[in-house]
Amino acid sequence: MMLEELLAAGHTGAEYDAWLINIGEGDQFSSGYVAANPNSKIPVLVDRSGAAPQRVFESGAILLYLAEKFGAFLPTDHAARSEALSWLFWQMGAAPYLGGGFGHFYAYAPHKMEYPIDRFAMEAKRQLSVLDQHLAAHTYMAGDEYSIADMAIWPWYGGLAKGLLYEAGTFLSVHEYTHVIRWADAIAARPAAQRGRRVNRVWGEEDQQVRERHSAGDIS
Repeated sequence: MMLEELLAAGHTGAEYDAWLINIGEGDQFSSGYVAANPNSKIPVLVDRSGAAPQRVFESGAILLYLAEKFGAFLPTDHAARSEALSWLFWQMGAAPYLGGGFGHFYAYAPHKMEYPIDRFAMEAKRQLSVLDQHLAAHTYMAGDEYSIADMAIWPWYGGLAKGLLYEAGTFLSVHEYTHVIRWADAIAARPAAQRGRRVNRVWGEEDQQVRERHSAGDIS
């Protein structure tokens, strides 16, 4: 999303290659990948535009790196910048509860266990409530300016609020979080966000999948 937003904003230096890493087949443990990300997780960025390649791993670090490199999607005002970074790092700490916690036990665990489902569902709803209260008074996470904080949070919590993530909308009563839904819809309407969601996608409708993206022409 960030790279597509940068390109849409006219930053031609953000042209990128997006390679598919098949974690089911263990691609993340190959020597080349470990050299880029010693933690063997996705995503990782290797910036080859400078004198020497620069690796950046962890999604929050990648977003901050790109924002600073291009001077975009991160407020320059100190207070707004601090707000954006606070929410960016909130996502870094909160999403594991949503993905590895609620998502695992609700959607993927081979045996359904009531306690962990209820425990992580309660935390997911608490997080949605935190976002909803904040977005009741703000257009975006850092105020009126769309930023990397929105890009980090939207794929997880926007998808959850729209009932798309884990198909858990009814279970979590996501219709209650009207401000999150408003915010999620606003970002979903952005063409760059739509393109970004398709990159490295290998599920869903075939015409929405772009397994790898090496030029703008790969996204029709």
